[in-house]
Amino acid sequence: MRPIRSAVATALASTLLASSLTGCQFGSDSTAGGEIVIAADLELSGAAAAVGKGYQRALELSVEQINESGLLGGRTIRLDVRDNRSDPSESLRNIGDFTSNSQVTAIIMGSCSDCAVGAARTLNDKRVPTISLAPATAVATPVAERRYVFKLGPNAADSAATIANELRRRGIRQASLLHTDDEYGKDGLRVMSAELDKLDIDLVASKQVRTTDTDVSQAVSALAEPEDDDEDPGALLVWTSAEQAVLAADSAAQVDYPGPVFFDAAAAGDLFLTGGSANGAEGVNLVFTQTMVIDDVIANTPAKAARKQWFRDYTARFGSYYGFSSFAADAVQLIAEAVALSGGETVDREAIREVLETTQLDGLSGPIRMTPDNHSGLMPQALTMLVFRGGRWRLAS
Repeated sequence: MRPIRSAVATALASTLLASSLTGCQFGSDSTAGGEIVIAADLELSGAAAAVGKGYQRALELSVEQINESGLLGGRTIRLDVRDNRSDPSESLRNIGDFTSNSQVTAIIMGSCSDCAVGAARTLNDKRVPTISLAPATAVATPVAERRYVFKLGPNAADSAATIANELRRRGIRQASLLHTDDEYGKDGLRVMSAELDKLDIDLVASKQVRTTDTDVSQAVSALAEPEDDDEDPGALLVWTSAEQAVLAADSAAQVDYPGPVFFDAAAAGDLFLTGGSANGAEGVNLVFTQTMVIDDVIANTPAKAARKQWFRDYTARFGSYYGFSSFAADAVQLIAEAVALSGGETVDREAIREVLETTQLDGLSGPIRMTPDNHSGLMPQALTMLVFRGGRWRLAS
């Protein structure tokens, strides 16, 4: 097994590989040498616009950095970004256009799990390697039906296990769950129930909300103040987008909910919150990667140093930090390295897919490993517990 490389070392290694493999050439479904086109299907409007815009910023910054670094020798990366309006039907139209364009080397899809699941057949049929940033398990499984689809982001089962273990550590024996009605929300109900059951923690109630809901107070009140006193939740678990999670925390605070509140990883958004949102989120727990709070971490490895530099570059450019930005940057890095490893005057999509399927990278988000049997690469040890204090997210310990 190849050792995991740091993000810094990966860039250097890829430069050498790109220049040493220039005599190689792969088959027919390929793109010409000078420009690598990465298409991006993102939620730039609609319910998930905040995360989509965060991804777009990260993609643009990462592409700029890779192009300036000379990582790909004489090649440069060009982004082709389209808005799917947070709508799976619009997303599928974008994917149809991208996969029919022979200039597109690879595709990056945004946060919409239903979009990625709905596009899987087209991506497989057209054989275009794709990295999805959506969280649902079904994005990358079953692998036999997702040969060209890879996933970067926290895995639902790993997030659930991290939360459940924290509940056990605190001696909490009951919990309730707020989740969305989409693919990922249903995923959350399934995996969270299973993890709590393993530890003999009772899931006493669950409520679902639509991904488009801008008021979740009724559902939160029902979970925080159950009619049956025996079902008082020891913790409120929130499995929604960042915007809805903040609304849920506000609603819990308004009814003086006394227990701890835990956000799933998909609720990671802006590093800073202001106004009433900051007050409502005070003390809330979030399972996510260290990169979100890397300024709290000592850079004692090359990988951590690279994460700190990414955090500084992103905040310097955009004024704040968006939690999921590192996954978008890692997606660009993985595609760039796959291009470098496949080499040649032309770039073959199948060759890129084969490289992605054996990726091992200590990325900006954490350790990433892909295998032919596992297309969801973020390792469980990348996740940790964060807590919201004083207007921003911090390491919990």
